[in-house]
Amino acid sequence: MDEAEFMHGRVYGADHGDPGPRAGRAYAQLVGGPLDGLLLDITEARDPGAGVALPTEIGRYGPGGRSVYAPRPTDARRFDWQGDIP
Repeated sequence: MDEAEFMHGRVYGADHGDPGPRAGRAYAQLVGGPLDGLLLDITEARDPGAGVALPTEIGRYGPGGRSVYAPRPTDARRFDWQGDIP
């Protein structure tokens, strides 16, 4: 996925009125699981190679649950779903 393609998705955690990506920010695409297809803003990530546990109500554990995503070893711009945790 090139930079232009990243500018057309919906960003995880963004306001519903303005869900698109912003110029000058870095994004990774979430692949699989309940957040599949969303973009994750990784601009200020302390360790962009580390995984993330993202709060979501649509995962296995419902409200209060989190979905775990980790960057692909071959493509850090894509984070693959690892599973859901309470």
